[in-house]
Amino acid sequence: MHSDPLLAVTVLGDDRPGIVAELTTALAGLGANLEDSTMTLLRGHFAMVVLVRGAVSVAAVQTALAGLAAQGSLTVDVRALRESGMPPAPGTAWTLRVHGADRPGIVAAVTDVVARHGGNVVDLGTRLGSGLYVLVAEVELPEGAAVDELERDLREAASELGVRVAFERVDDEVL
Repeated sequence: MHSDPLLAVTVLGDDRPGIVAELTTALAGLGANLEDSTMTLLRGHFAMVVLVRGAVSVAAVQTALAGLAAQGSLTVDVRALRESGMPPAPGTAWTLRVHGADRPGIVAAVTDVVARHGGNVVDLGTRLGSGLYVLVAEVELPEGAAVDELERDLREAASELGVRVAFERVDDEVL
């Protein structure tokens, strides 16, 4: 258990060069350790979530990051998180890829199949370009999961959606 608080920092808004550098420099200046992060561009909009830990308060982080939001094109949210208390579940990592013509419900349908089989989506990204929709997700399956049945159900859902699906075990040696 950590004695320092775990803080979530979310930054959203118009993209421009230097956002990541400004954010991480400010956090390092406070002595906050960046533990986990994700960042992407969504149709030209910057989106980032970082989890930081350190002997700092929410107010201190908000003050240090105030310059990011000063021009009004970015919003910054800082909040304390409670420890999840969930140990990593034993299981296997898989990659799920879906692509095809865009339509509503693709993500909902395939993630529902994964959930019904006890899988947990731990990372997911989607992109739309020229009518082609692409989804890539990392899925963790519990030990003993019926992978053949999951793959069958994914193929069935993909067929109903008119998309293609691939589900592959992640090679642990690559990690």
